Amino acid sequence: MSGSVSGSGSSQNKNPSALNVMETLGYVKRFTGETILIKIGGAALTDPELVKSLCQDLAMIRAAGVKVVLVHGGGPSINQELTTHGITWEFIDGQRVTTPAMMDIVEMVLCGSVNRKIVRTLNAAGVQAAGISGSDAKLLFCKQASAKLGQVGQIEAVNPAIIQQYLDTQSSAGSGIIPVIAPVGIGKNGQAFNVNADWAASNIAVALGIKKVIYLTDQNGILDQNMAVISELDAGELENLIETGVVKGGMLAKVQTMLFCLKKGVLELHVLNAKRMHCLIEELFTNAGVGTICRKRQRVTRAAKNSTSSTTSTGATANV
Repeated sequence: MSGSVSGSGSSQNKNPSALNVMETLGYVKRFTGETILIKIGGAALTDPELVKSLCQDLAMIRAAGVKVVLVHGGGPSINQELTTHGITWEFIDGQRVTTPAMMDIVEMVLCGSVNRKIVRTLNAAGVQAAGISGSDAKLLFCKQASAKLGQVGQIEAVNPAIIQQYLDTQSSAGSGIIPVIAPVGIGKNGQAFNVNADWAASNIAVALGIKKVIYLTDQNGILDQNMAVISELDAGELENLIETGVVKGGMLAKVQTMLFCLKKGVLELHVLNAKRMHCLIEELFTNAGVGTICRKRQRVTRAAKNSTSSTTSTGATANV
């Protein structure tokens, strides 16, 4: 910078604003051209302003040259529609028991109102998006998970070709189409299956060879036995949380899908609270880090992340 004060790196010569910009540019450089999968939980989709904020973040992420695949849930919206029709439901091991009558409503909600709302909001934010479901082009080919669960699908195969076609359009920063995927699978006889959105996201990420997956939830991250957020975990620690019963309910199912991802080649998984405004930008492009990050092997601490970021911004490759 012209007119800078001479000196050898003393703290009084540091420009916080410039350092923040360098930090952000370092992360932009790191992620440009990479593909991430983002899974948005159904709870986050019930707040129109939150959906709008998330779509604005996605616009910024695409402008930075990061390719995006989006998978969504829709549990609360399904609950509302089932209640309207006077239909009761139950969950077994975190899975909604799904009758044929319920499946019609599940498909209508996920592939219709929820999916279209996300697509419309993304388009309004200046990001081209297209809605598809797991039944399109046999993206999620399923069998019945169990008789007691009804039309709940267990994914047998993933055909990622249709998603790859959309990713190929995202070759330039800010251009192309984000695929927005509803978790409805298809069986060998053409029947629809209700698929857990976390399992849909994890299987799609593995099939596409994606290395970073972000789960947007209604929690601040993965919690320990004292209900405090765990900032970083590796696969062994995740397994221990399951074995000791620390994670349960919906988070248990999510952690199981995360372990599946780590064992199949995904390098990093993040669990963030979608209600934290601009959490995607904060997690991807700053040193701060929010929520929980999980890796397969030995953890890299946030402090180490901070130190490597400074080398990234000067052109070196971050070892994270």
